[in-house]
Amino acid sequence: MHSTDRQVLDAACRWAAAGQRFALVTVARTWGSAPRPPGAWMALRADGVVQGSVSGGCLETDLIERMLGGEFMSSAALVHAYGLTQDEARRFGLPCGGTMELVIEPQPDVAALQALTERIARGELVRRSVTIGEAGNRIAAGTAGDRVQWDGRTLSTPHGPAWRLLIVGAGQISSYLAQMAQALDYQVFVCDPREEYAAEWQVPGTTIVPGMPDDAVLELRLDPHSAVVALTHDPKLDDMMLLEALKSPAFYVGALGSTVNSQRRRERLLRYFDLTPAEVDRLHGPVGLQIGSRTPPEIAVAILAEMTAVRNGVGTPFAHAVAAPASSADGPAAAAPVGACP
Repeated sequence: MHSTDRQVLDAACRWAAAGQRFALVTVARTWGSAPRPPGAWMALRADGVVQGSVSGGCLETDLIERMLGGEFMSSAALVHAYGLTQDEARRFGLPCGGTMELVIEPQPDVAALQALTERIARGELVRRSVTIGEAGNRIAAGTAGDRVQWDGRTLSTPHGPAWRLLIVGAGQISSYLAQMAQALDYQVFVCDPREEYAAEWQVPGTTIVPGMPDDAVLELRLDPHSAVVALTHDPKLDDMMLLEALKSPAFYVGALGSTVNSQRRRERLLRYFDLTPAEVDRLHGPVGLQIGSRTPPEIAVAILAEMTAVRNGVGTPFAHAVAAPASSADGPAAAAPVGACP
């Protein structure tokens, strides 16, 4: 569930508590170019106030007019399609003739929405189902691999923190990365056996995993929706984590370090650890996109940008571009790579 969609849920619960009538609108299916993916939703209040989006603005005006005109008054869920013709697509501003099917809930089940809010707050994964022609909605336990499902009658959408990030190291870069990652819907875990760092960790919403980094990787049972980033710049800690993480199905494994140190790390992993060349090739190091980052927040941005690209299946041809030659083996460089220590 995206953070913007959580805003929709929060608004719906606030409006319900205030006794205000509203409808929920969810993208069920798209064809061609569509501005919002299946599962995106919005809350539409009876007075036309909107939270969230199903089209980036293309269809919201029409939906508001329908709401103000008293069209959404039934208790049962219904389906409405937009852009089925080129003329209609042009009228509503849908790009390239794209079409969308929306599921509209004129009177959502408030108790179910409140239960959904509580379960998400506990870090649970939840599936929410709505059936056309029926009132209310159902919630059930979800899994990390859940996707939006729509068979033309029942729409099922996943909610909750399906993506996880383990950060090894509780330093300044980690603090910025943790905050930014939560905004992108990651459940963030932090492991740092160095008491002088762990004692000062103060990022709300994150979970401290005690013990050594390799044990934390095994404890979390990383899956294809997991990412791991080593930011201690201490080989004794980072390499322990990498030994287990590179064998896991995590979609992203990265480690802080300069270009030279990253190459040394690869050689070390191949020579002294039970890792194959293919497993070592999964390592993103220097970690992050090459955007000239130097400050802790800039480095965090670069790391999260690369994670997002990998998560979305987008190539990153400049991710590990070699910087200008250093003045010494690992000394100052004219243009240090993003993963280099400041």
